[in-house]
Amino acid sequence: MKSILFCGNDKVFDGMITTMLSIFKRSISDEGIRFYIFTMDLTRLKADYTAISDRQIRFLDELAKSYNPEHSVVKIDVTETYEKEFALCPNEGCYCSPYTLIRLFADMEPQIPEKILYLDIDLLFNRDIDLLWNTDIEGYEYAASRDHYGKFLINPNFINAGVLLFNMKKCRETGLFEKSRKLIKTKKLTFADESAIIRSTVRKKILPQRFNDQKFLYKNTVIRHFSRRLFWLPYPHIENIKQWKITKIHKKFGYENFDDILYEYVYQKTRFERDFK
Repeated sequence: MKSILFCGNDKVFDGMITTMLSIFKRSISDEGIRFYIFTMDLTRLKADYTAISDRQIRFLDELAKSYNPEHSVVKIDVTETYEKEFALCPNEGCYCSPYTLIRLFADMEPQIPEKILYLDIDLLFNRDIDLLWNTDIEGYEYAASRDHYGKFLINPNFINAGVLLFNMKKCRETGLFEKSRKLIKTKKLTFADESAIIRSTVRKKILPQRFNDQKFLYKNTVIRHFSRRLFWLPYPHIENIKQWKITKIHKKFGYENFDDILYEYVYQKTRFERDFK
């Protein structure tokens, strides 16, 4: 059984659908996948910081099982844990959202298995997930690829935390998550949880860029991560184009090889809005 961790609220539902569909459509193995979704209600901070709904979870679980009866989706509400650990901490108003912080609770949830793949929701698999999942991480806390910009601007081995293959046994031995939480609670960090993880790491495995490509798409790219990126034309500017913005994906990137995933997403989103009340 493979295990995948998503984190977020109901606003990232489209990302979860598209990312899951890309896994299903690009994978050959009939091994079951369990998707764990950490979510929380933080409306005290912002009105639209609401947990992903049971209705959305029910849809995602049904969608997963339509590809393989062994697949499942499990919702884990970490509101209470967040309020206890991170409420009013220096990083609560971080550059992204507090939902990025909650993956740091992975070692506190007994349901989380010894090996789990954390994924941001703004990415698509271009090739089989097994190419990543079968990476040997014995003796490492996690495996990750370099950050496209960070490896030039910060450190040659600065990783992008949007794709992290965790060895939870090793993480518990080194206290990776515990140390990261302490940093989040006590220091204002430039990249919040990403900075905390990097600072707390004892040993990581660096993966080739094709496992988390944040700028380009090649034939051997396993994951195309649609994070913020710099465009030079018609003038230097930064855009944050997500994969469910289909028109922009076509116009800005000229991608067509994800069309089977994205057109299925349109159908499934319509079905959700029509049938899941």
